[in-house]
Amino acid sequence: MISALVYGDDGVSAYEETALDAARDADGTTWVRTTAAEEFERVAEAFGVHPLSVEDVRNDARPKAEEYDEYTFVVVRVATLRAGEQVFEEEVQTRPVGLCFGDDWLVTLTRRELEPINYVWNAIEREEPRMLRFGPDFVAYRVIDRIVDEYFGLLDEVGEEIELIEDIILEGPDPEVLEGLNAVRRDLLSFRKTVWPTREAVGVLARGDPDYVRESTEKYYRDVYDHLVELVDLTETYRDLARGARDIYLNTLSQSTNEVMKTLTVVATIILPLTLVVGIYGMNFDPGASAFNMPELGWAYGYPATMLGMALVSAVLLVYFRRESWL
Repeated sequence: MISALVYGDDGVSAYEETALDAARDADGTTWVRTTAAEEFERVAEAFGVHPLSVEDVRNDARPKAEEYDEYTFVVVRVATLRAGEQVFEEEVQTRPVGLCFGDDWLVTLTRRELEPINYVWNAIEREEPRMLRFGPDFVAYRVIDRIVDEYFGLLDEVGEEIELIEDIILEGPDPEVLEGLNAVRRDLLSFRKTVWPTREAVGVLARGDPDYVRESTEKYYRDVYDHLVELVDLTETYRDLARGARDIYLNTLSQSTNEVMKTLTVVATIILPLTLVVGIYGMNFDPGASAFNMPELGWAYGYPATMLGMALVSAVLLVYFRRESWL
């Protein structure tokens, strides 16, 4: 689908897909957007957009900013968290946005409708029609700024997941928690691959390197650049938190294993002397054959004395282990 907005002397006028040439030739500042990949070539041909720019959007190229003879080309990515079927299965999903802007026109190329572009588009139609008066580079800034603002919301969701995982870890180790931590770390790595090149691309615009970024707009791009620097720092912070939560999980699991091993050791230590006594008196030597063959077997109190001795040994060991805080 192709649609266009033109800001002229009479305000903002909307053009449908069939009036693409009229929108291109209209006096004023023009913004044309397409949300279907099959329409890219048509829009590109109408505004002289190089095929390489179209190819970058089709192939989901990394964020970047490039200068062409007739326009400036910028690729950024809209990032969202896609919910999974299980807990902690959210996944960062990115979609490319191509922005081409010249002296008095802006073209946005996307493969589907995206909220940041719809937000700015609706703002021009309903609330801020004069936004186009500030030039296509300013409208491109508003789109990029909206995309970057949504990055903060995504990081907030990831941060809440990390806090939830930490609370679960404190209650006790759970294999599902480790899967969740690995998923969060993958999300942060994927997000980092989006934010870092976006910062570089916006940095090019903030310095005013492209000819089609006016000096009056550079300060706005510098503001977006500052936000991206903050996002990079937050991403690294959350990666450290996720790494720390993973270490806490492994330490908690190790401590739990140690507690089990300690309990088993105490039980084995108590049973060992009892097993020794039972083993000795289970050899069945005949006392009648020799005076040295377990004469106590003929003692009337031999069995009670043996049981009492075994009980005393167990009691002494239990008291010792409790004093040593093993129990």
